[in-house]
Amino acid sequence: MSAPYGPEWSASLRLGTEAELRGWLDLALALCDEADALALAHFRRDLEITAKPDRSFVTQADKAIERRIRERILAVHPDHGLIGEEEGEEAGEASVRWYVDPIDGTHNFMRGVPLFGTLLGVERDGEMQVGVISAPALRERWLAWRGGGAWAVGGAGLGPGEQRRIHVSRVAALADAQLVYSSPTDIEPWAPGFRGLLARAWRDRGFGDFWGYALVAEGAAEAMIEVGMNAWDLAAPLILIEEAGGVVTDFAGRRSIHEPTMMASNGLLHHALLAGLAGPRDGDARR
Repeated sequence: MSAPYGPEWSASLRLGTEAELRGWLDLALALCDEADALALAHFRRDLEITAKPDRSFVTQADKAIERRIRERILAVHPDHGLIGEEEGEEAGEASVRWYVDPIDGTHNFMRGVPLFGTLLGVERDGEMQVGVISAPALRERWLAWRGGGAWAVGGAGLGPGEQRRIHVSRVAALADAQLVYSSPTDIEPWAPGFRGLLARAWRDRGFGDFWGYALVAEGAAEAMIEVGMNAWDLAAPLILIEEAGGVVTDFAGRRSIHEPTMMASNGLLHHALLAGLAGPRDGDARR
């Protein structure tokens, strides 16, 4: 069973005043200013690259950005918790917790591909309240807060700092849908119907990491499909998609940032997409 969706439903999940959420958002944006500067100072330059136990990689930029963000948050909100990719969990029992992905798309960053960004999400009592995605090499940001909508900042057609409200698409037929996803070889063991689903769609492209979620939130794609996820990967995209009017669940239809699979959609196609990922049932296959 897929989750409910829509801007009014998303707004009903607000746990704080407008001023409180906007305060967290303003801090997140200021933190992203610093993160952007640190990331660009290392981008397309010599990097110190270290392999982590899970065989992913980390650079000195990832570490420096997360360290700076943690210091700045705790200086303003010493009672807040922190959950980050590089330095783990701190005060994880706190009511308000920040999820920090210092560089989402580290492999792109390492190879000089401009699709990387800092992801920040603020959660209260288990419900995401604020999310920011900042992609400095693209000169774009995406942000959302409960009841405040989803917004794109900068990029083509907008001046520096200029914002536009964004919404998921209204495409309601899979044959008209554009699907984006991370690595097919990673997805297929989790979703036996993945290849068949792509064959039924109008168009598909491999746009991984935050970029796929931003495309769904802007209505440029109908779904983003990904596996191998962590909470810091999903915290900001979840609220962005939901405030834009869409749905985010795992492949079983569970709404959570703590599951390893994830699909974000415009909502209208969500049930059909989940069914497609699961593949044909035994009875269907015999027909």
